Amino acid sequence: MHEIENPSRLSRLQEPVTTKPLPATNASDRSDARAKLAPFAGIPLRLIVGYGFLAHGLAKWSRGPEAFAGILQATGVPWPHLMAWLTIATEIIAGIAFLIGAFVPLVSIPAAILLVVAVFTVHLPYGFSSIKLLSFNNGRAQFGPPGYECDLLYLACLAAMVLLGPTPWSVDKYRDKSPANPQLM
Repeated sequence: MHEIENPSRLSRLQEPVTTKPLPATNASDRSDARAKLAPFAGIPLRLIVGYGFLAHGLAKWSRGPEAFAGILQATGVPWPHLMAWLTIATEIIAGIAFLIGAFVPLVSIPAAILLVVAVFTVHLPYGFSSIKLLSFNNGRAQFGPPGYECDLLYLACLAAMVLLGPTPWSVDKYRDKSPANPQLM
């Protein structure tokens, strides 16, 4: 038989184990946490909208403004070359501004105008849905022209970003804390 070297250790093992109950979380704890995190809510919107605008602008730029001007001319947009350059510049500048959170309310205006024009000149005839599965060939889905769903989502995000105000880690938040705005400190 095996002898126990330390009998006091055995008695401790035989004592009932008591545990402290976990602290109860209540609604006020959750609302406190929500209030602390609320200022960060606009950051994902700012990043995805900024990336989306920048990606679309750079895609048009990489294909050449003349190619985009041809598309605009085919859809009946007046001054297609000028509008191509304005659209590309707006998408790139707005994308960067949204990504860094700079002048978001101001930059949202031309961005919203681009989206509304896109709805009425390109996407409206194709209906609401952005995804129209036409076929499935060779293991790949083939989609039709997108509707105006994504444009409306972008417009809703722009409205939310403007209404939420400056987010942490943004140029606009930094500008709000500057000495030129002492009432906001």
